[in-house]
Amino acid sequence: MERMRHSASHIMAEAVQHLFPDAKFGIGPTIEDGFYYDFELPRPLTPEDLPIIENEMRKIISQNVPFIADEMSKDKARELFAAQPYKLELIDEIPDSSVTIYKQGSFIDLCRGPHLASTGEVKAFKLTRIAGAYWRGDEKRPMLQRIYGVAFESQEELDNYFSRQAEATKRDHRKLGKELDLFSIHEEIGPGLICWHPRGAMIRQVIEDFWKAEHRKRGYDIVYTPHIAKLDLWKTSGHWEFYRDYLFSPMEIEGQQYMLKPMNCIGHILIYKSKLRSYRNLPLRYAELGTVYRYERTGVLYGLARVRGFTQDDAHIFCRPDQIEEEVLEVLNLIQFMMSSFGFDEYELLLSTRPEKYAGTVSMWEEATGSLKHVLEKLDLHYEIDPGEGVFYGPKIDIKLKDALGHVWQGPTIQVDFNLPQRFNVCYIGEDGLEHNVAMIHRTVLGSMERFLACLTEHYGGAFPVWLSPVQALIIPIADRHVSYAHKIASSFKNDGIRVCVDDRSERMNLKIREAQLEKVPYMLIVGDKEMATSGVSVRLRSGEDLDIKAPTEVKKRIRAAIEARS
Repeated sequence: MERMRHSASHIMAEAVQHLFPDAKFGIGPTIEDGFYYDFELPRPLTPEDLPIIENEMRKIISQNVPFIADEMSKDKARELFAAQPYKLELIDEIPDSSVTIYKQGSFIDLCRGPHLASTGEVKAFKLTRIAGAYWRGDEKRPMLQRIYGVAFESQEELDNYFSRQAEATKRDHRKLGKELDLFSIHEEIGPGLICWHPRGAMIRQVIEDFWKAEHRKRGYDIVYTPHIAKLDLWKTSGHWEFYRDYLFSPMEIEGQQYMLKPMNCIGHILIYKSKLRSYRNLPLRYAELGTVYRYERTGVLYGLARVRGFTQDDAHIFCRPDQIEEEVLEVLNLIQFMMSSFGFDEYELLLSTRPEKYAGTVSMWEEATGSLKHVLEKLDLHYEIDPGEGVFYGPKIDIKLKDALGHVWQGPTIQVDFNLPQRFNVCYIGEDGLEHNVAMIHRTVLGSMERFLACLTEHYGGAFPVWLSPVQALIIPIADRHVSYAHKIASSFKNDGIRVCVDDRSERMNLKIREAQLEKVPYMLIVGDKEMATSGVSVRLRSGEDLDIKAPTEVKKRIRAAIEARS
């Protein structure tokens, strides 16, 4: 499949060259489900150009010309690509003395391959969109035009892909966030900064209350730390050196430089260091729903999923080195419990190893990486190595959630850190009466509240489980004479801890029901003359199912059972 998508990108490049002979070519890699290619062209492309390029691609495919690999010296390649500045730059960066090219008909490209045997082996494809892309991702370099496409083995797979895309568009958390009145982002405040509306805030509060209760059960202490701290702390920690591109500029207060915190770990370290600790006190587990701030470029911000201010469900465990594996194992158990509680049964595990720029010693890294690997193997969990993707202070386990459509979301993470305890001299008194550095475990079990709500929204298409729904039941009086009865029922539901509203607007009942279904309210309780006469309510589910007239106590029992089962 990857060969086919890569071959399709070369066929697209040839088609573009047929239409724009003076085109300058960037790169054309495969991506999930498809491919893209970057071009410098004499005019901006429009969506109307895509079918024309597709037709040219079909001609090339029908000719069934072979893909032929060839190797040549870099000097000869420079001659061949003399009119292609981006290819010349790539040639200069190749460390070998020779390069590989691929030919298909008259088209030649710099490429390692591999490709299909011939163009005729490319099956079902479609060009999807045009976007701007800086050369090498550098905003100081030229802006190129990027054409995206998808390719599959059959037309049926291609059709299924577009069906999934249509469903994904309906589930987009940015769209649903507006329709369901969950959150907003305002230019007046700034991009990437979230305002939580009452309904979104209610979902967040339910998640946070559940999170706090589960952490207390497992021996965590809840703490709070300030949103700003002196810059010197971040220099000591290494964040200023290793993470500077993602930090907001310092501010001056009374001659001292302060900075918005990008992490919660420093505050937790200082709480730990506020008194002398013995080996008998360990492990200590500090948990905080702490809001942090990181500078993300405007171009990469994305709804709730990529923001500048977000609340991590953070915790730091201070323990002896011999306690690391047991603590990591317990964190993984907690993560599995939390994921299943929110309806996530599929996820991927990645073990991220030492990056090029790192703090500490190689031996510290090897010890920390070995601890994480041993726990994963002990639990018989399948994982992939993600080389060089650890954070600067230690290796990590990243867990990526799969939603109902198979999209992958960055979620929980576990990081073992011997570096910060050394930098801040975070110690305990051992059995020998001497000071020893603690081992420190950084972890989240959801990720951030913002991204997690985005993931939940798309996973459920906005139809949240009853326990998470901001409004669990909506009471709809048919006429004004039924309003008093509706509020009486609502009061009874509220007393039983059910989130209920009354839609007492002077609108038609059918309109109220339709709006409640669009708002994905789990239970609609309709009250009119017949319901008042029988002291009941007519129950309608958001699926459209009608349960007829039920006693309010029976409906409350049903809703309470769904809440308690988190179903």
